[in-house]
Amino acid sequence: MKKLALSVFAIALLLGSSTIVKAQSYRTALGVGIDVGDGPTLGGPQVKHFFDNQNAGNAQVLFGDNVTLIGVDYSYNQPIRGARGLSWYVGIGPQLTFLNNNSIWFDDKHRDNHTHVAIRPAVGLEFKIPSAPLAFHFDWKPWWNLTHNSSFEPSRFTLGFKFTLK
Repeated sequence: MKKLALSVFAIALLLGSSTIVKAQSYRTALGVGIDVGDGPTLGGPQVKHFFDNQNAGNAQVLFGDNVTLIGVDYSYNQPIRGARGLSWYVGIGPQLTFLNNNSIWFDDKHRDNHTHVAIRPAVGLEFKIPSAPLAFHFDWKPWWNLTHNSSFEPSRFTLGFKFTLK
């Protein structure tokens, strides 16, 4: 009986690990990111790269309404069992935001050029179309500004549309 239980456990472990390997079906993706919520809407190019099956880095440069954002994020990714191509992720990363003199954001009272440093956590979903080289993501990505009248903006979300590469 112990040998049977051990065999069943070993097979379940093997099947579970093969599901994880298959779940991350691309290594790198190039696309467009859109950052929306309270404040200006930003858009621009982004790239996501998996270092292994669960750990990925994402870099983006976003533009809009006299604002330029450069950011990088780390994310931990896991497939959702029973939903082929769908995964969840959590992550965090630093952002540099460059404002020009026509933009007021983060409750700034200044109207001069300056740079904001922020930390942005993220919680989201990504869907990789199994039969096509396309992926989409949606996440909640609040903005924790650390400079120039430090503030927290919880009402920020990002959308991404990516072309996946092997």
